[in-house]
Amino acid sequence: MKRILVVRNDKIGDFMLAWPSFAMLKGSMECHVTALVPAYTAPLARLCPWIDEVIIDPGVRADKEQQRALLARIKAAAFDASICLFSNSRNAMLVWKAHIPYRLAPATKLAQVLYNQRLVQRRSRSQKPESEYNLELIRRFLADQQVAVVEPKTPFLQFDDETLRQVREQLALKLKLDASRPWLMVHAGSGGSANNLSIEQYARIIIKLNQACPELQCVLTAGPGEEKMAEQLAAELLAHGGNGWIYRSSDGLPMFCQVLANAALFIAGSTGPLHIAGALDVPTIGFFPMRRSATPLRWKPLNSEGRHLAFSPPEDSDHPEDMSQLDPKTMVPVMARWAAPFWRK
Repeated sequence: MKRILVVRNDKIGDFMLAWPSFAMLKGSMECHVTALVPAYTAPLARLCPWIDEVIIDPGVRADKEQQRALLARIKAAAFDASICLFSNSRNAMLVWKAHIPYRLAPATKLAQVLYNQRLVQRRSRSQKPESEYNLELIRRFLADQQVAVVEPKTPFLQFDDETLRQVREQLALKLKLDASRPWLMVHAGSGGSANNLSIEQYARIIIKLNQACPELQCVLTAGPGEEKMAEQLAAELLAHGGNGWIYRSSDGLPMFCQVLANAALFIAGSTGPLHIAGALDVPTIGFFPMRRSATPLRWKPLNSEGRHLAFSPPEDSDHPEDMSQLDPKTMVPVMARWAAPFWRK
């Protein structure tokens, strides 16, 4: 059984878009898969059924002792191969110093000289979803091993019905929600890697969606450090005759995932929670700038066909990153028609 190190030690959204790669790898061959991830994505990595072991990367700012300990652990694991889904000079140096015999990564940046297997991808052109770029590397690895590819299937993250029922009842009791009504979940926070809508735009979308579907109850999700934004959105809703119940994610990422799995519809900008919801195959609506590195194609969530709807500024706009060009008045009728089958089951 081959021991394989898969490196995706960047943000939550990036890591979630690697789940199909883990599924393909484990589904296609007998192997022991270790994921190298930062501490904040480790709880998600431990949820992934195709990851056997997790190594936590202390990060570029860790002291020398921690860096040496990381290298020693990777060396001691005696990996047969490494696949860097996210490549930079530090990752390249790490797998090279660990003397991993097979080292695969995208053929980009100066760091590529430290890999002995490379794949030209041109990710900067954003011609494919990030998840597909990741899968290309797995396909290349499997081809080199002369192993037939088994394609992964959605959903990539799921929980049993009883667990979700209990979580739903607990959240309904805590927030004074009606557990029998559909829940619209909105995450207005952002990791900052892509421009997002304003609080006013989110409020107008929620109010208009509630007018189109009065049975919806809106839950405003907030991760650590995002509570103030959720409170501002709740206040904006209240000022205009709407309502939103705030769910503060203080019980860890696994519980946050279980809460999101109870959504009839999830709305957010291009951020980590959108990609968690996509992996759960909860119907998602996302807002993306038209900057080449941040387009809706490049950061398409993992939803199955027909369960994701994207909005962006016009492609011919002089200001493709200006999200104020997205008008709730014109977007909401499209959203309501598209989402109606999901919340009226």
